[in-house]
Amino acid sequence: MSLNEVHISSLVVHVPPNSLSETKSHINAFNNAEVYADSPDGKIVVVLETENQGFITDTIDAINNLPNVLSTVLVYHQIETEFDDDELKHHCNQEHYSQPGGEV
Repeated sequence: MSLNEVHISSLVVHVPPNSLSETKSHINAFNNAEVYADSPDGKIVVVLETENQGFITDTIDAINNLPNVLSTVLVYHQIETEFDDDELKHHCNQEHYSQPGGEV
């Protein structure tokens, strides 16, 4: 039974304040990456949303390799899963749920 997965992650990227604008432009160029917020002291909050976990680790590595990036830290990672609708219906029709017995 296949699952539809969505991986949602947030990162904090730290750069020197004078590199903030350039680094934000580089990050926004990544697919499925969005700069959510930043601070004048050089911290950038990035949100990633993708269908596979490999994209997240690859993106963290790529951001770490950008010029002037001091650090990239994964702050949050959640996996939302759903069964494929057709498979879920088929699976539910195959299940036999027991009924409680005895007197109450």
